[in-house]
Amino acid sequence: MAILDRAIVRLLPAVPRLVVQKLSERYIAGAKLADAVAVVERLNAEGKMATIDVLGEEITNAEEAAGIVQAYQDVLAEVERRGLDSNVSVKLTALGLELGSDLCRDDLEILVGDAASRGNFVRIDMEDSSYHDGTLAIYRELREAGHENLGVVLQAYMRRAVADIRDLAELRPNVRLCKGIYIEPPAIAFRDFEAVRANYVKLLEELLDAGAYVGIATHDEWLVEQGLRIVAERGLDPEEYEFQMLLGVREDLGNRLVREGHRLRIYVPFGRHWYEYSLRRLQENPKVAGYIAADTFNRLLPGRNGRFSSRS
Repeated sequence: MAILDRAIVRLLPAVPRLVVQKLSERYIAGAKLADAVAVVERLNAEGKMATIDVLGEEITNAEEAAGIVQAYQDVLAEVERRGLDSNVSVKLTALGLELGSDLCRDDLEILVGDAASRGNFVRIDMEDSSYHDGTLAIYRELREAGHENLGVVLQAYMRRAVADIRDLAELRPNVRLCKGIYIEPPAIAFRDFEAVRANYVKLLEELLDAGAYVGIATHDEWLVEQGLRIVAERGLDPEEYEFQMLLGVREDLGNRLVREGHRLRIYVPFGRHWYEYSLRRLQENPKVAGYIAADTFNRLLPGRNGRFSSRS
């Protein structure tokens, strides 16, 4: 399968843009804020929460980063105006992290302050390992400055994740726990599928022991079952944790969680950089290309249910 996944990725630049848009429309809300709003309204009607991500690629100057900040402020204003159940999720490279940590921190503080004034919340996405230390440093700095409406992401395939949890424990962090999608060297990241799964369960326990609020972000049905077991054993109320999934992925599993009374938040990306985002995410993790191709094939054939592999 790995050979097929890589072959799909190599072919993507030759695929017409309109075809890529058609393939990605289930997983990306669209190019405009109105597209994201329409998706969130539908999700809310289904009993699901959302987190909106403004797509931004290759930010090269402070003005572009300020434009991303304004785009997020527009999102927050529209969420408040329409009474949507959605927060926002942001990559620090979109706020100028590559241009300097001070610029990025200042941009993020503007956004977090705006969200706080509207009773909303900002999640910092975790990017590849080259941004790991800078991301956690800015998160800690703003939390210690009194910004409580700020969360972060930890990736279960990173060998350092347990140490990161213990370093952040005093902050009682709000954490999205995911497997991780970037290709990292084995010295810093687990590469074995079962090792990543085992570490995910360990990290979930560590986070709950530290008093963290956890977004259990996975499409792996086995990990979902482990999450359900752990929160049940601890007697947690549904308001004390949530599950998280990507837009358009494992909707059957997500619907089941909602029916059973668990909170589910869906990641909703949108923006004019949808094409660059699609290619970049697929190139970073060729397995995702295989998932999308298989899911699209399943949906086109009568009688197929479009379920993703539990590896996701």
